[in-house]
Amino acid sequence: MKIALMDSGIGLLAAAAAVRRLRPDAHLVLSSDPDGMPWGPRTPEDLAERALTVARAAAAHRPDALIVACNTASVHALPALRAALEPGLPVVGTVPAIKPAAAGGGRVAIWATPATTGSPYQRRLIADFADGVQVTEVPCPGLADAVQWADEAGVARAVAAAAALTPSDVRAVVLGCTHYELVAGRIRAAVAQGRPDGLPPVVLHGSAVAVATQALRRAGGRPAPSAAPDGGLTVLLSGRGSELPAEARAYTEGRLLEAVKPVTRAH
Repeated sequence: MKIALMDSGIGLLAAAAAVRRLRPDAHLVLSSDPDGMPWGPRTPEDLAERALTVARAAAAHRPDALIVACNTASVHALPALRAALEPGLPVVGTVPAIKPAAAGGGRVAIWATPATTGSPYQRRLIADFADGVQVTEVPCPGLADAVQWADEAGVARAVAAAAALTPSDVRAVVLGCTHYELVAGRIRAAVAQGRPDGLPPVVLHGSAVAVATQALRRAGGRPAPSAAPDGGLTVLLSGRGSELPAEARAYTEGRLLEAVKPVTRAH
């Protein structure tokens, strides 16, 4: 089995690691766009064009499913990607996990990029899946960029600023950008500071496991036994065969992918 993932940068690592854990034998194709990132400031039309180019580079490797491991691309480019690639290639988008977060009851915070925070898209998801729930939208300027470049000081500043905007009594935090899942531990620790005594720990809700599971289902696969052989890894940077970026190795997910099997260079 072969599963492809696409993003502007290394935000795809969390979903890729989730696929690896579910199907150790799956070959992964990671297609990102360092030449065109960040995608957030681009117009929807320009973003869709960049996303299509990155997706087609991955599709050339004939995967069984493609994960759009980027919230921004899922908002603006998913219809174009599906029109271009389906039904031959199943395309799975990434949606913030607002529904499961709201289902648990209690107050919810949604951490997202400034462009997504307060957007009609996010407000629609809140209305559809969190009606009647106290929801606080928390913009996180600079956090995705700091994660992308493994900027420890930048991550610390951005996480602390977002935590200061997060109500101390929240029960759940939705990670509304795939990059944020790479620093989930730091987010959890920051939100826990100053939390009133007696409250249960905050639950973080990412999308990586859900999209990985959906992609495997669409690809016709099931979780493999633990003894399954290790799959391979192909890395595409703006269509060029490469190794994992150095920044990816700063995170547990990136080290997991590289440790499983040497990277297969695409030509």
